[in-house]
Amino acid sequence: MTAELSTIIDFIRYGASRFSAAGLTFGHSHDNPIDEATHLVLAALHLPPDLPPAYGAGKLVAEERERVLGLIERRVNERVPVAYLVGEAWFAGLKFKSDRRALVPRSPIAELIESGFAPWLDHRHVERALDVCTGSGCIGIAMAEYNPDWQVDIVDISLEALSLARENIVFQHVEGRVEAIQSDLFAGLAGRRYDLIVSNPPYVTEDEYAALPGEYSHEPKLGLTSGEDGLDLCLRMLDEAADYLTEDGLLIVEVGESERALAELLPQVPFVWIEFKVGAMGVFALERRDLIEHAEAIRAVAQARR
Repeated sequence: MTAELSTIIDFIRYGASRFSAAGLTFGHSHDNPIDEATHLVLAALHLPPDLPPAYGAGKLVAEERERVLGLIERRVNERVPVAYLVGEAWFAGLKFKSDRRALVPRSPIAELIESGFAPWLDHRHVERALDVCTGSGCIGIAMAEYNPDWQVDIVDISLEALSLARENIVFQHVEGRVEAIQSDLFAGLAGRRYDLIVSNPPYVTEDEYAALPGEYSHEPKLGLTSGEDGLDLCLRMLDEAADYLTEDGLLIVEVGESERALAELLPQVPFVWIEFKVGAMGVFALERRDLIEHAEAIRAVAQARR
């Protein structure tokens, strides 16, 4: 086989074919076998994802062929996400270190970061921002990269996730503008206030988790599940966030497939469900004043979980 496969394109085509035949699930940054194979091959060869097409005819040396084939077989046989196999993932156009200490970076919030959070921040001054449940740090670090005048705090309850996030802070050279803090949501942030709070918290239900494909078993369950309906952490966040937002502060949270359950629990709260290029993705925006106006209803639902 190694004699028959020669060029970069050969290995991408072979990997995509193997992935399709094996019926793999693509939910970690990519949604199809060709992109998945491209990520694996180029990262394994230490080449950029925007490699000019002409280089696809470049031939691999024997050691490279063995390495790439070995990773393809692991992806098929062990169902390990490509980001973990190659140790890197791309988010909002930036490369991040990725391993089993945190979820593989992926969130539609990347689109908001790249667009400057338009129109949500068009007439809003931001000095300090917060990324709650940061995992690898991708959202908070990307916010800092795209907005050099922001100070960004990133928090997570997991020390393992924070160790990876701190490595990514150094990797992206934002040490002076991003601080990683261990905190159970806002518990470790006394006295701090933010103009913008963004979060991609765990929101998978227990039933959904039990039915997830094998790829997700390699990720920390702590970063995926949040109670029976996936909303335990989100409801706590809604209950507490106003105390950590400035007067005109904005909260943006991803809840994915739990969108309907949240809307049914709090029908009086004016969640604005953000539309992305591919449509709705279960991400809402909410003003601090709305959190305060509906604080009683939010608290009643949140405390029922405790």
